[in-house]
Amino acid sequence: MSEHDDRSREPTPLEKNRALLEWLEYQVGQVKNRIRELEVQEEQERRRKAAAHAAQRWKIQPQRSHATALLHRGDCTLYPTDAGYISREDAMIALAEPDIEPCEICRPDTGLTSG
Repeated sequence: MSEHDDRSREPTPLEKNRALLEWLEYQVGQVKNRIRELEVQEEQERRRKAAAHAAQRWKIQPQRSHATALLHRGDCTLYPTDAGYISREDAMIALAEPDIEPCEICRPDTGLTSG
């Protein structure tokens, strides 16, 4: 059989199925890559929403033995916590208390008095 005959002949069923398997494995790889990309995007979106939610909240750092309690913006990194957020109204009440002071870094009182 000549080289020309090999190129013009019809692939065997085994060759067709091997080619199909190779193509399907390629497609599965493409889908897995896309799933990884979408998972990263979803995680980034979840973090963005959580940060936006925290930025619209406040939190109180409990009093320590030698310091007063501090009011922080929800996204202040000096008091990192994902729980215990309070509303604007509760933050305004807390700030009026004599034993709670605003954080000097995140300035939560600015957010409370501007709107």
